[in-house]
Amino acid sequence: MWWVYAILSALFASLTAIFAKLGVTNVSTNLATAIRTVVVLLLAWGIVWFRNEAKDIQTLSKQNLLFLLISGIGTGLSWLFYFKALQLGNVSQVAPVDKLSVALTIVLSVVFLGESLSLKTAIGAVLIIAGTLVMVLK
Repeated sequence: MWWVYAILSALFASLTAIFAKLGVTNVSTNLATAIRTVVVLLLAWGIVWFRNEAKDIQTLSKQNLLFLLISGIGTGLSWLFYFKALQLGNVSQVAPVDKLSVALTIVLSVVFLGESLSLKTAIGAVLIIAGTLVMVLK
């Protein structure tokens, strides 16, 4: 079932790139990111309240909060750079290069989380890196 959510994530990420490119035309990318963040904030909290999950906030440990905070900072920086790249480049180039994060995540999951690396996953990561180089190098 996880793959259904992953496919939906990919679908909405692709739509995000198209709509973001249209949204950053002649607009500060920082302002565009701030507006997008408010929409995500309202949507996420709306779902939490609708599903009555706000009560679970009491169960968060300091470690949970710390890593969620750091993750949020990473997300914010990622979005700021992504919107600037979209404003300056073509979506058909920016979006695939942005997906280099998949290969980087594979490497970091091995280094920091001790996850095992299968040959199939390693080959996939190398192909993503190679594809990124093809997109970036002229």
